[in-house]
Amino acid sequence: MTATSRVNGRNVTESYLTDRAKFVRLETVRLTKIAGAGHYSSTFSAAELFAALYYGELNIRPSEPDWPDRDRFILSKGHAAIGLYPILADLGFFDKALLDDYTRFGSPFGDHPDMKNIPGVDFSSGSLGHGLSVAVGMALAARVQERSHRVFCLMGDGELNEGQVWEAATAAGHFGLQSLVGIVDRNGLCIDGHTEEIMGVEPIEERFAAFGWDVQRIDGHDLTAILAAFDNLPNPGQGKPQLIVADTVKGRGVKMMEMSLNWHVGNLVGSDYDAVVQELEAGLQPAAAAGARS
Repeated sequence: MTATSRVNGRNVTESYLTDRAKFVRLETVRLTKIAGAGHYSSTFSAAELFAALYYGELNIRPSEPDWPDRDRFILSKGHAAIGLYPILADLGFFDKALLDDYTRFGSPFGDHPDMKNIPGVDFSSGSLGHGLSVAVGMALAARVQERSHRVFCLMGDGELNEGQVWEAATAAGHFGLQSLVGIVDRNGLCIDGHTEEIMGVEPIEERFAAFGWDVQRIDGHDLTAILAAFDNLPNPGQGKPQLIVADTVKGRGVKMMEMSLNWHVGNLVGSDYDAVVQELEAGLQPAAAAGARS
């Protein structure tokens, strides 16, 4: 089955999305060098999710960032914004050159996204755990306004130990917010250590199902599985909110960072920087402008 990306009016191949995920990782490395520190591993685990959402799923208009009927995207794990900014620039929300001053004095681009200053950003994050509550509010607002767009919320697994997340999960189930799609980046680590040692979050599927959600669990680096999960979403409306648990590898794409507690925040310098860039570039697939999406 083929499908047209609603972002840019063209079909996209999984090869192209793979290329865009690697682009996210390379830009994360570049921007971290400008800032002097950055969140590598938390962004790398979400790279395929970012690519599939923005190039293959979200109904948005870069030329009209405030289009009322656009899908909303809430980056609840806001420290991964360094991977979102390059995509927004690539799609034309703003001039790519603006990222060359990332985090510098006067730049709108900080460690967390600012919805008031960055076109294409729907939520200003900070302390983690707030995103799902905001997404519930947006989904309720869409119902009141009789709009049929979806609201996507990407959460880290570490923030699932916040009580506010479960209050929002309860509300979403109670109000039947079928237009709400939660995505959990299940990479197994938070800044303090392994999630199951800090505050266990499993079984995620059963917990959300108990609050009235439909749940899918997939490999969060498998673009076929990610796109299929999106295709399996029911039409927005009255019904169960939707959750996609995406099993991922923190630091995916750079061997020394994978499942390491040392690279949640860091800064590559000298030969380490060059080696990581080479490793990521070696893994890139040729980009394809059009083709089939399965």
